[in-house]
Amino acid sequence: MENSESRGRMLAVTALCTRYCQALERGAEYEREEFVAEMLGLLPRIYWEFSDIPAGADVSLGEEDEYYSDYVDEDLYESVRRSVERLMGEHDTYLETFEEDMKYSDTPIGASVAEGLADIFQPLYNFICVVKDTEGEGIEGAFRVCKENFENYWAQTLCNVMRPLNAIRYS
Repeated sequence: MENSESRGRMLAVTALCTRYCQALERGAEYEREEFVAEMLGLLPRIYWEFSDIPAGADVSLGEEDEYYSDYVDEDLYESVRRSVERLMGEHDTYLETFEEDMKYSDTPIGASVAEGLADIFQPLYNFICVVKDTEGEGIEGAFRVCKENFENYWAQTLCNVMRPLNAIRYS
């Protein structure tokens, strides 16, 4: 990816991630239907941005082995999770079919919309904090780290949490 094109795309991704994180931090200010609509508008775009660049594509101008601190501590994570859980109410729990343990179980496995959204919040919040703290200089490396985490951890969570959100919106 050409550097100026890459940088512009990273800035757009940063704005998208910021909007997602702000929505979760302000979850208590939403009505459920408005929040669900917002999430269904943001999540597919986030998925697209992190999956559109092929694995191994050069999205970095910095060092390969960059390390970034976690900005999301347990209190912030729990605050976001609880806020969304209260907002979702009885609609927070759903049956998860992509859980690894599911293939060995006769019992359905429940999952939480709030926990799934908070699990996505964590790497996106870390990404935007690195960008902010480095005044944009760490954007490529932070994106690469977030993309690797997307591929290895939270892409499936994003897809899974869209199912119950879709059901809430259209049922």
